[in-house]
Amino acid sequence: MSETLRQRLARAPAVHAPGAYDALSALLIEQAGFEAVYLSGASIAYTQLGRPDLGLVGVDQVADTVARICERVTIPLIVDADTGFGNALNVRRTVKAFERNGARAIQIEDQAAPKRCGHLAGKTLVAPETMVGKVRAALDARASDETLIVARTDAIGVEGLAAALDRAERYLEAGADVIFVEAPRDPDQMRQVVGRLGRAPLVANMVEGGQTPLASAAELSDMGFRLVISPGALVRAFLPMAEAFLRDLRAQGSTRNWRERMVDLRGLNQRIGLDEMLSLGDAYEGAPPPGSRAAAE
Repeated sequence: MSETLRQRLARAPAVHAPGAYDALSALLIEQAGFEAVYLSGASIAYTQLGRPDLGLVGVDQVADTVARICERVTIPLIVDADTGFGNALNVRRTVKAFERNGARAIQIEDQAAPKRCGHLAGKTLVAPETMVGKVRAALDARASDETLIVARTDAIGVEGLAAALDRAERYLEAGADVIFVEAPRDPDQMRQVVGRLGRAPLVANMVEGGQTPLASAAELSDMGFRLVISPGALVRAFLPMAEAFLRDLRAQGSTRNWRERMVDLRGLNQRIGLDEMLSLGDAYEGAPPPGSRAAAE
């Protein structure tokens, strides 16, 4: 990306950021040509814990995943930081850690602990004033203004759309760079979000089987959203394929039936950069030590 994420989100079309959960999934997203990648807290819970999105993932686990992804990919990483993992002081630590490890946008939400997936029932919220304090803490903690703070409200499912819009307005006035009103129920609610808050970049969250109707990135861009995330789509696409593969492997005792649908060892190594790594290693091993006559020549 030749421009900063802030600059890119200021214009159409919307940035589409699929959800990753580790370095390989992020690399595949980059290789597919996407402009950004979204580190989904839910997908970390699904893949690393084998558990639902119920606030079970810890800050250090996410920070470590951020570092691994940012070591491998060059496109901007947008990180789901849940509630900031505690109060405003925890938010400060979270933002510092994630930014230091390479995050270019950090999302915090106004749920109370224990949090849960934004498209599940039974959520509870902190007071708007508490979330405003978290937004301010996040802004104060970042080292660069180019690290964006995304403020998410889950109030539609708890207090209704009007309250969600009022909350989001307060978070925007507190200085949030990007606004995320979670789980609008229909296109009319989505248009109301854009009409009220469209002066800021807005997030649309596409969850298969969730509360918000699915739409394409182009359709959402035309509606006025500037960041479209598909946080758990890769996991949900992987799951039925893996189940079918494992059923067949158990029945047949061989991968022969799947061979044409798989990459071989060479194909895998091509995708993850084996040749480049080996060449780099050879260059270091064949290079003269610094300060030697050969190095000087």
